[in-house]
Amino acid sequence: MTDTLLSLSTDHCRIAPLTADDARALTAITDETVTSRVHFLPAPFTEADARALIARSGGGDVFHAVRDRHGIELYGVVGVHRRARHEYEIGYWFGARARGKGIATEAVRAVVAALGAARPDCSIVAECHPDNERSRALLRRVGFVSTGRPGQRPGRMLMAWRAAPAERIDVC
Repeated sequence: MTDTLLSLSTDHCRIAPLTADDARALTAITDETVTSRVHFLPAPFTEADARALIARSGGGDVFHAVRDRHGIELYGVVGVHRRARHEYEIGYWFGARARGKGIATEAVRAVVAALGAARPDCSIVAECHPDNERSRALLRRVGFVSTGRPGQRPGRMLMAWRAAPAERIDVC
């Protein structure tokens, strides 16, 4: 696996790298509720901004489109960002129409599991603003835990993914 996941499918979505054809749909889902939380997105987010973000995808920053299970409607974006040699950061945003339906959890879980399986020696982290309870809850559902350390960006806390053991024995 490269830093780009080639393609993933879950029960409710398909995940593949963003393409130039996604610029208009990406602009439509990236409103003020998104740009106010994602530090590198300008506000307002224009189609030119979308094209520039898609063009820079590759190498250390890869942005994946999360679409409906038919691969048509763009629900959101999951980014995989290389940090240190064996560390990757996961980030995401979803359009208002996709929120509260479990789609983001399903997509982030799939990307993190694929990345963890392909790079078992890597560390997967996420940074989250302490007041963004919905995002922190999503990360906890996927297996992230608080490190108690600040993130690289001001005001954010660092969370780390803990892969579930492959074989687990529950004792009653």
